[in-house]
Amino acid sequence: MTINHSAAWTGMVSVDDTALAVTDTGGTGTPVVYLNGSYASQKNWRRVIAELGDGYRHITYDERARGKSELSADTSFEATVRDLDAVLEARGVDRPILVGWSYGAMIAIHWAARNPDRILGAVSVDGAMPHEWLDDAAREQIRKLFRRLSPLFPICRPLGLAARMSAAQHAEINIELNELCAPAALDPVFDRVTVPTRYVVATGGNLGADAKLIEEIRANLDPVMARNPNIRISAKVASNHSKILSKDSRAVADAVRELAATRDPGKVG
Repeated sequence: MTINHSAAWTGMVSVDDTALAVTDTGGTGTPVVYLNGSYASQKNWRRVIAELGDGYRHITYDERARGKSELSADTSFEATVRDLDAVLEARGVDRPILVGWSYGAMIAIHWAARNPDRILGAVSVDGAMPHEWLDDAAREQIRKLFRRLSPLFPICRPLGLAARMSAAQHAEINIELNELCAPAALDPVFDRVTVPTRYVVATGGNLGADAKLIEEIRANLDPVMARNPNIRISAKVASNHSKILSKDSRAVADAVRELAATRDPGKVG
Protein backbone atom coordinates (compact mmCIF):
# COMPACT_ATOMS: atom_id res chain seq x y z
CA MET A 1 0.00 0.00 0.00
CA THR A 2 1.33 3.44 -0.92
CA ILE A 3 1.21 5.98 1.90
CA ASN A 4 0.23 9.51 0.91
CA HIS A 5 2.45 11.64 3.13
CA SER A 6 0.93 14.85 1.75
CA ALA A 7 -2.41 14.01 3.39
CA ALA A 8 -3.21 14.86 7.01
CA TRP A 9 -2.82 11.85 9.30
CA THR A 10 -3.26 10.96 12.96
CA GLY A 11 -2.32 7.57 14.34
CA MET A 12 0.18 5.40 16.18
CA VAL A 13 3.78 4.69 15.18
CA SER A 14 5.45 1.58 16.60
CA VAL A 15 8.98 1.68 18.03
CA ASP A 16 10.70 -0.77 20.36
CA ASP A 17 8.14 -1.99 22.92
CA THR A 18 5.75 0.92 22.54
CA ALA A 19 3.69 3.02 20.12
CA LEU A 20 3.67 6.78 19.76
CA ALA A 21 0.68 9.04 19.18
CA VAL A 22 1.51 11.14 16.10
CA THR A 23 -0.24 13.98 14.28
CA ASP A 24 0.90 15.06 10.80
CA THR A 25 -0.89 17.95 9.10
CA GLY A 26 0.48 16.85 5.72
CA GLY A 27 0.99 19.22 2.84
CA THR A 28 4.03 20.13 0.78
CA GLY A 29 5.41 22.93 2.97
CA THR A 30 8.63 22.77 4.96
CA PRO A 31 8.27 19.95 7.52
CA VAL A 32 8.54 21.08 11.13
CA VAL A 33 8.83 18.42 13.82
CA TYR A 34 8.09 19.44 17.41
CA LEU A 35 9.83 17.85 20.40
CA ASN A 36 8.22 18.12 23.81
CA GLY A 37 9.44 18.91 27.31
CA SER A 38 10.36 16.13 29.73
CA TYR A 39 6.82 15.13 30.70
CA ALA A 40 4.80 17.23 28.26
CA SER A 41 2.62 16.33 25.28
CA GLN A 42 2.15 17.58 21.74
CA LYS A 43 -0.68 19.92 22.74
CA ASN A 44 1.86 22.47 24.03
CA TRP A 45 2.67 23.43 20.42
CA ARG A 46 -0.79 24.66 19.41
CA ARG A 47 0.00 28.36 19.53
CA VAL A 48 3.30 28.02 17.68
CA ILE A 49 1.58 25.99 14.97
CA ALA A 50 -1.22 28.54 14.72
CA GLU A 51 1.33 31.33 14.45
CA LEU A 52 3.16 29.59 11.58
CA GLY A 53 -0.03 28.66 9.75
CA ASP A 54 -0.80 26.07 7.11
CA GLY A 55 2.14 26.91 4.85
CA TYR A 56 4.17 24.36 6.81
CA ARG A 57 3.85 20.64 7.38
CA HIS A 58 3.51 20.30 11.17
CA ILE A 59 4.37 16.98 12.85
CA THR A 60 3.80 16.55 16.57
CA TYR A 61 3.97 13.44 18.70
CA ASP A 62 3.99 12.26 22.29
CA GLU A 63 7.22 10.62 23.40
CA ARG A 64 6.92 7.20 25.00
CA ALA A 65 4.86 7.12 28.22
CA ARG A 66 3.78 10.73 27.67
CA GLY A 67 0.45 12.06 26.48
CA LYS A 68 -1.44 9.44 24.47
CA SER A 69 1.59 7.28 23.68
CA GLU A 70 1.93 3.82 25.18
CA LEU A 71 4.10 2.83 28.12
CA SER A 72 7.65 1.54 27.71
CA ALA A 73 10.24 -0.22 29.84
CA ASP A 74 12.87 2.19 28.48
CA THR A 75 12.39 5.90 29.20
CA SER A 76 16.03 6.92 28.67
CA PHE A 77 17.19 9.85 26.57
CA GLU A 78 18.47 7.53 23.85
CA ALA A 79 15.02 5.96 23.68
CA THR A 80 13.51 9.38 22.88
CA VAL A 81 16.08 9.81 20.10
CA ARG A 82 14.89 6.49 18.65
CA ASP A 83 11.34 7.80 18.92
CA LEU A 84 12.24 10.70 16.67
CA ASP A 85 13.90 8.38 14.16
CA ALA A 86 10.81 6.17 14.10
CA VAL A 87 8.44 9.11 13.50
CA LEU A 88 10.58 10.56 10.71
CA GLU A 89 10.80 7.19 8.96
CA ALA A 90 7.12 6.35 9.38
CA ARG A 91 5.98 9.71 8.02
CA GLY A 92 8.60 9.93 5.26
CA VAL A 93 9.98 13.24 6.51
CA ASP A 94 12.95 14.66 4.61
CA ARG A 95 15.20 17.41 5.99
CA PRO A 96 12.88 18.82 8.65
CA ILE A 97 13.29 21.71 10.99
CA LEU A 98 13.36 20.35 14.53
CA VAL A 99 11.84 22.56 17.23
CA GLY A 100 12.44 21.40 20.79
CA TRP A 101 11.37 22.92 24.08
CA SER A 102 13.33 22.16 27.26
CA TYR A 103 14.06 18.40 27.17
CA GLY A 104 13.01 18.39 23.51
CA ALA A 105 15.72 20.95 22.75
CA MET A 106 18.32 18.43 23.86
CA ILE A 107 16.84 15.84 21.50
CA ALA A 108 16.96 18.37 18.66
CA ILE A 109 20.60 19.34 19.29
CA HIS A 110 21.79 15.74 19.61
CA TRP A 111 19.90 14.64 16.49
CA ALA A 112 21.21 17.61 14.51
CA ALA A 113 24.78 16.81 15.52
CA ARG A 114 24.38 13.15 14.52
CA ASN A 115 22.49 13.70 11.26
CA PRO A 116 23.75 16.88 9.58
CA ASP A 117 22.71 15.73 6.10
CA ARG A 118 19.14 14.91 7.16
CA ILE A 119 18.07 18.15 8.82
CA LEU A 120 17.45 21.70 7.62
CA GLY A 121 17.99 23.29 11.01
CA ALA A 122 17.08 23.23 14.69
CA VAL A 123 15.33 25.60 17.08
CA SER A 124 16.06 25.24 20.79
CA VAL A 125 13.39 26.80 23.00
CA ASP A 126 15.02 27.50 26.38
CA GLY A 127 16.80 24.16 26.54
CA ALA A 128 20.09 22.40 25.81
CA MET A 129 22.24 24.86 27.76
CA PRO A 130 25.49 23.71 29.39
CA HIS A 131 25.68 23.70 33.16
CA GLU A 132 27.20 21.60 35.88
CA TRP A 133 25.60 21.65 39.29
CA LEU A 134 24.45 18.08 39.85
CA ASP A 135 26.13 16.12 42.63
CA ASP A 136 25.08 13.03 44.59
CA ALA A 137 23.17 15.12 47.12
CA ALA A 138 21.25 16.86 44.34
CA ARG A 139 20.44 13.53 42.69
CA GLU A 140 18.96 12.20 45.93
CA GLN A 141 17.05 15.43 46.44
CA ILE A 142 15.48 15.03 42.98
CA ARG A 143 14.47 11.44 43.75
CA LYS A 144 12.90 12.47 47.06
CA LEU A 145 11.05 15.34 45.38
CA PHE A 146 9.39 13.09 42.79
CA ARG A 147 8.47 10.50 45.44
CA ARG A 148 6.81 13.27 47.41
CA LEU A 149 5.02 14.63 44.33
CA SER A 150 3.84 11.28 42.97
CA PRO A 151 0.30 11.50 44.47
CA LEU A 152 -0.20 14.61 42.34
CA PHE A 153 0.82 12.95 39.07
CA PRO A 154 -2.77 12.22 37.92
CA ILE A 155 -3.63 15.91 38.35
CA CYS A 156 -0.40 17.11 36.74
CA ARG A 157 -0.56 14.86 33.64
CA PRO A 158 -3.19 16.90 31.78
CA LEU A 159 -1.05 19.99 32.40
CA GLY A 160 2.04 18.40 30.88
CA LEU A 161 3.82 18.37 34.25
CA ALA A 162 3.85 14.59 34.70
CA ALA A 163 3.98 11.51 32.50
CA ARG A 164 2.56 8.01 32.76
CA MET A 165 5.62 6.84 34.66
CA SER A 166 6.69 5.96 38.17
CA ALA A 167 8.24 8.52 40.51
CA ALA A 168 11.60 6.81 39.97
CA GLN A 169 11.32 7.13 36.19
CA HIS A 170 10.39 10.80 36.47
CA ALA A 171 13.43 11.41 38.65
CA GLU A 172 15.87 9.54 36.43
CA ILE A 173 14.74 11.49 33.36
CA ASN A 174 15.47 14.73 35.21
CA ILE A 175 18.81 13.49 36.50
CA GLU A 176 19.91 12.17 33.11
CA LEU A 177 19.02 15.46 31.43
CA ASN A 178 21.15 17.41 33.88
CA GLU A 179 24.03 14.99 33.37
CA LEU A 180 23.76 15.44 29.60
CA CYS A 181 23.98 19.22 30.12
CA ALA A 182 27.39 18.97 31.79
CA PRO A 183 29.91 20.80 29.57
CA ALA A 184 32.02 17.66 29.25
CA ALA A 185 29.01 15.90 27.71
CA LEU A 186 27.31 18.73 25.81
CA ASP A 187 30.21 20.75 24.42
CA PRO A 188 31.34 17.97 22.04
CA VAL A 189 27.76 17.77 20.75
CA PHE A 190 27.69 21.53 20.10
CA ASP A 191 31.00 21.26 18.27
CA ARG A 192 29.50 18.73 15.85
CA VAL A 193 26.52 20.93 14.93
CA THR A 194 26.98 22.08 11.34
CA VAL A 195 23.41 23.16 10.52
CA PRO A 196 21.75 26.50 11.34
CA THR A 197 20.61 26.34 14.97
CA ARG A 198 18.64 29.08 16.68
CA TYR A 199 17.89 29.57 20.37
CA VAL A 200 14.85 31.30 21.79
CA VAL A 201 15.62 31.86 25.46
CA ALA A 202 13.33 32.80 28.31
CA THR A 203 13.90 35.20 31.21
CA GLY A 204 14.11 34.64 34.94
CA GLY A 205 13.58 31.53 37.02
CA ASN A 206 10.80 28.98 37.02
CA LEU A 207 9.02 26.59 39.39
CA GLY A 208 11.22 27.45 42.34
CA ALA A 209 14.43 27.68 40.31
CA ASP A 210 16.55 30.64 41.30
CA ALA A 211 16.40 33.32 38.62
CA LYS A 212 20.06 34.31 39.05
CA LEU A 213 21.23 30.71 38.59
CA ILE A 214 19.03 30.15 35.54
CA GLU A 215 20.26 33.35 33.91
CA GLU A 216 23.86 32.25 34.55
CA ILE A 217 23.08 28.96 32.81
CA ARG A 218 21.66 30.82 29.81
CA ALA A 219 24.83 32.93 29.69
CA ASN A 220 26.80 29.71 29.27
CA LEU A 221 25.68 29.76 25.64
CA ASP A 222 28.03 32.71 24.95
CA PRO A 223 31.23 30.64 24.62
CA VAL A 224 29.31 28.01 22.64
CA MET A 225 28.28 30.62 20.06
CA ALA A 226 31.79 32.06 20.00
CA ARG A 227 33.13 28.63 19.00
CA ASN A 228 30.38 27.61 16.60
CA PRO A 229 28.90 30.29 14.29
CA ASN A 230 26.08 27.91 13.28
CA ILE A 231 24.55 28.42 16.72
CA ARG A 232 22.92 31.79 17.45
CA ILE A 233 20.31 33.29 19.74
CA SER A 234 17.29 34.32 17.70
CA ALA A 235 15.45 36.04 20.57
CA LYS A 236 15.42 36.52 24.32
CA VAL A 237 11.82 36.89 25.44
CA ALA A 238 10.16 38.23 28.56
CA SER A 239 8.29 35.06 29.58
CA ASN A 240 9.72 32.35 31.80
CA HIS A 241 10.55 28.76 30.90
CA SER A 242 7.08 27.29 31.42
CA LYS A 243 5.19 30.10 29.63
CA ILE A 244 7.45 30.61 26.63
CA LEU A 245 5.44 28.49 24.15
CA SER A 246 2.15 30.17 25.03
CA LYS A 247 3.30 33.73 25.67
CA ASP A 248 6.04 34.03 23.06
CA SER A 249 4.90 31.69 20.29
CA ARG A 250 5.64 34.39 17.72
CA ALA A 251 9.34 34.46 18.63
CA VAL A 252 9.52 30.68 18.25
CA ALA A 253 7.67 30.88 14.92
CA ASP A 254 10.03 33.63 13.71
CA ALA A 255 13.02 31.38 14.39
CA VAL A 256 11.38 28.62 12.34
CA ARG A 257 10.69 31.06 9.51
CA GLU A 258 14.33 32.14 9.49
CA LEU A 259 15.48 28.54 9.04
CA ALA A 260 12.77 27.75 6.48
CA ALA A 261 14.04 30.61 4.35
CA THR A 262 17.32 28.74 3.88
CA ARG A 263 15.37 26.01 2.08
CA ASP A 264 13.16 28.36 0.10
CA PRO A 265 14.53 31.94 -0.09
CA GLY A 266 11.14 33.13 -1.26
CA LYS A 267 9.29 31.79 1.78
CA VAL A 268 8.00 34.55 4.03
CA GLY A 269 5.68 32.72 6.41
